Amino acid sequence: MKFIFDSNTWQEIFGSIGKNKTRTAITIIGVLWGIFIYIALAGAAKGLDNGFERAFESTAMNSMFVWAQSASMPYEGFKTDRDLQLKLGDVVTLQNRLPEIQYIAPRNAKGVFGGSPATVIRGTKSSTSPVYGDYPIYTKIATKKIYDGGRFINDEDISQSRKIAVIGERTQTELFEKGEEPIGSFIKIDNIYFQVVGVHKYVPGGGFEGDTDIYVPYTTFQKLYNTGDNVDWLTIAAYDDADVIQAEKDVKAVLKSIHRVNPKDERAFGAFNLGEIFNRISGFAKGLTFLSLIVGVATILAGVISIGNILLISVKERTKELGVRRALGATPAEVRNQIILESVFLTIVAGVLGIILGAGVLRLIDFFTQDTDFPYTNPTLPIPYVLGALAIMIILGTLIGLIPAQRAVSIKPIDALREE
Repeated sequence: MKFIFDSNTWQEIFGSIGKNKTRTAITIIGVLWGIFIYIALAGAAKGLDNGFERAFESTAMNSMFVWAQSASMPYEGFKTDRDLQLKLGDVVTLQNRLPEIQYIAPRNAKGVFGGSPATVIRGTKSSTSPVYGDYPIYTKIATKKIYDGGRFINDEDISQSRKIAVIGERTQTELFEKGEEPIGSFIKIDNIYFQVVGVHKYVPGGGFEGDTDIYVPYTTFQKLYNTGDNVDWLTIAAYDDADVIQAEKDVKAVLKSIHRVNPKDERAFGAFNLGEIFNRISGFAKGLTFLSLIVGVATILAGVISIGNILLISVKERTKELGVRRALGATPAEVRNQIILESVFLTIVAGVLGIILGAGVLRLIDFFTQDTDFPYTNPTLPIPYVLGALAIMIILGTLIGLIPAQRAVSIKPIDALREE
């Protein structure tokens, strides 16, 4: 290992590189381009994955929304275009028949999907807000961030049909003075008094909800709007190891059986499968990462081969010099090690420059996507991945350096000294 720290060794390496700076620079660019592509593409894919996870961080990955539509086929005496309606009893049936379901929450709403929002009044101030009737289990599927001092709906609220409400941030600013405590205060929702028990923090993503939404107990919503056992839609979360696409098919099949719908009717029940979208985005990100690895390694290999070619040319140009060194007592190992060290040095320089450029591009992408609505954030690549790519480059640089090194060792001193 002494030759690595020998100043004469490095003097000869830099002298060899300096003889043809342009050729060396082009070769280094070819090598650094490979690791640059890998870091840029893999980091960009990770940014997309991170952005999508952040956009839906409050919602379970394996979740879906299911609602009733209308039958498109006649079945068991029922005509086509029969309107269908989900019922509370469907929840129990689905839970009993489908073990892949972890949580299921029936939901009702006013002021969503084109309906008129509720009128909300406090004193002389008023606003309009969508109102949701929910069970506490809903927060197992879609987390609700409640400000300190408040709470979400609990089981006693459901059993006693309490007139309590969890309001949104904007509703608070519209109905309350700045610094005024909303918890414990009363508001009127469609002329019925409700006590505010919490203020939820709006988290973008995770569906169609906003910062004006008001949540009330499901049973209270039933009485307020006389919905009976009708359910607008079901929010369902499957277990993490379940196939969420198959889970959706199973849910629809059970609902068709309950409501006597033709099993082949695809229009009867609609669904929005967040889990399927998560899987697609994750699969795309993984595919892009894998593609970046393949392209990066191929480009690195091509660049490293070009380093080998340069060193072969350098060895040929330095035939007489190497012959003199051998004649003066340089051992084959010393000559071989110098050529390999030169190859590894050029590879490391190219790798470090490629990493710096790749990190710079990812930083620029992050900067220009921070204030956009596009689900994209923190495009980075784990350090072990970067070090792994650099290690692959060094290994390839070492292996490719063996070719010109062996060519240099094979030169006979007497033949080299005769060459002009």
